[in-house]
Amino acid sequence: MDLLVTTANSLWQVILVGLLLGAGLPALFALGLRSLAAGSDVAADGTVTRRPLAVAGAVACFAIIVIAIVVGILFVMSDFLNHTFGIELF
Repeated sequence: MDLLVTTANSLWQVILVGLLLGAGLPALFALGLRSLAAGSDVAADGTVTRRPLAVAGAVACFAIIVIAIVVGILFVMSDFLNHTFGIELF
């Protein structure tokens, strides 16, 4: 019975991380692109200006994605960095 509880506990953690990284990051990227596209105003003379709040939201979305990618790469490289350079990250 203990094995079943341990397996179920691990399973929900794997599913949660899979949903966050597998569907969450692409959805966040789409949200950033959408805020860039929707955050534009066209003036009477045809010039296009972006709304600062929309640009800030898009930059925040893209920054979260870049941070997640860098953390993922460092996580994959953690054994190499520890063995070769003695850098222990995680």
